[in-house]
Amino acid sequence: MHFQKEHPQGKLVRVSTGAVFNAVVDLRKGSPTFAKWFGVELSEENKKMLYIPRGCAQGFLILTDVVDYMYKCTDLYHPEDEGGLMWDDPKISIQWPLERIGEDLILSEKDKNWPGFDNLDFFFDFEKYKI
Repeated sequence: MHFQKEHPQGKLVRVSTGAVFNAVVDLRKGSPTFAKWFGVELSEENKKMLYIPRGCAQGFLILTDVVDYMYKCTDLYHPEDEGGLMWDDPKISIQWPLERIGEDLILSEKDKNWPGFDNLDFFFDFEKYKI
């Protein structure tokens, strides 16, 4: 689950080929949905798009062999500014559809090492980033 600390991005995401399960976690202290998650399947068939507000972490699970995942962002990507949250943190308990991919889960080293929610050292101010 990724986010940028000082340059948070709002993102509009969609899939034009294949399918993903996209999850979002609200990291805006003071938000009614703080520390809660939302997930939705985005696919070429359902043509859904998802807006991810600034101040939220997001990640996705690829569900098909080939995926074209597209997004528009409200700010540039700053690699030195990246933060992250453990994808399978038990406190958040995202219900990833892992049964749909079998044994094919592949994570980058970076994604294997993000902290859990209780160990995050950065949160956003809801008043600054509410929509």
